[in-house]
Amino acid sequence: MKIAYLDCGSGVSGDMLLGALVDAGADLASIQAGIDSLGLPSCRLEAREVKKKGFRALKVDVLHEPEQKHRHLHHITDMIDASRLSAAQQDLAKRIFTRLGEAEAKVHGTTIQKVHFHEVGAVDSIADIVGSAIGLDLLGIQSLVCSAVPTGGGFIQIAHGRVSVPAPATAELLQGIPIAPSTVQAELTTPTGAAIVATVANCFGALPAMRIERIGYGAGTRDLETQANLLRLMVGQSEEAVEADQVWMLETNLDDVTGEVIGYAAARLMDAGALDVYTTAIQMKKNRPAVMLSVICRTDDVPRLEDILFRETGTLGIRRWAADRHTLRREACRVETPWGPVAGKLATRPDGACWFSPEYEDCRRIAGERNVPLDEVYQAARNAHRSGAGSANP
Repeated sequence: MKIAYLDCGSGVSGDMLLGALVDAGADLASIQAGIDSLGLPSCRLEAREVKKKGFRALKVDVLHEPEQKHRHLHHITDMIDASRLSAAQQDLAKRIFTRLGEAEAKVHGTTIQKVHFHEVGAVDSIADIVGSAIGLDLLGIQSLVCSAVPTGGGFIQIAHGRVSVPAPATAELLQGIPIAPSTVQAELTTPTGAAIVATVANCFGALPAMRIERIGYGAGTRDLETQANLLRLMVGQSEEAVEADQVWMLETNLDDVTGEVIGYAAARLMDAGALDVYTTAIQMKKNRPAVMLSVICRTDDVPRLEDILFRETGTLGIRRWAADRHTLRREACRVETPWGPVAGKLATRPDGACWFSPEYEDCRRIAGERNVPLDEVYQAARNAHRSGAGSANP
């Protein structure tokens, strides 16, 4: 699997990532062609080699005619929809802008439809985001791991006045993402950079096991006194048979609700998109027996699932934290048994061995319809896979 690691030692911005992608091999002419199709006025990308604290890097500047135009999200998504970008590039660019719009709307107390994009609605920011979406697609990156992100410190001037670093939208976008400490009194991570990594990165942490094939260095505009203002992108092949992503854990202790309520809440949580829901018997204060209800979910599902927990259980508090997760590679598979087809998942273990897991609902249905033991159906499905009577991605 093609993976990449984003080393954000000096933060991340749109132009830094664009420079790192081009330096790692993304074709600048192809990125320029995609941006040309947006219909932006005289927007041209210019790449040049620079030195930062003695280290070479690529600086990509966006040159364009001056404009005073403020765009809404729908203006930008309409431009993307009408462009010649591939479907995958359009989808990624729109997801980044949507996440950015949600953050801007929240900090300004408005809706995503009404929020004005100021700095991030300018030509250079649009080119940075769309160009990065194109570059990531051109390099064929299937999974991206990002280091902890430093934001810097001090104050900056934006369209709404003087604000402290990180800017409000940047802080909103970095919720749930590990922040690295930094003594640099400057804006290291911009809203554009934060929106890209928040959308694209599968997980955050240390350099994963990988065979590095290319390294790209993207330079920021500012020269820092204490360190090189660079973003490093490492691209290569995964050396693990597991895939990494990040999930959230939600937990609450319940000592005053019935089993029926807990069971109903668990079903609601699963229907709402939870990856897993389970209970643990615990002992609380005053020796009261209780239940800990745990939920594993994706980042985007946290608010909705917390709302279900509060409403259905009456709990007064929910613990939550981000957790890195490793999963085996898997694909859908269907096998033929003596009683009909059974769907399932085919997982590949780190040692290369494969394991077929039949779907319960198919096995249960066959067991009931044919009046055979459930375990016998499971065994027949596994035997059918071992004998080659199956097809992947049915």
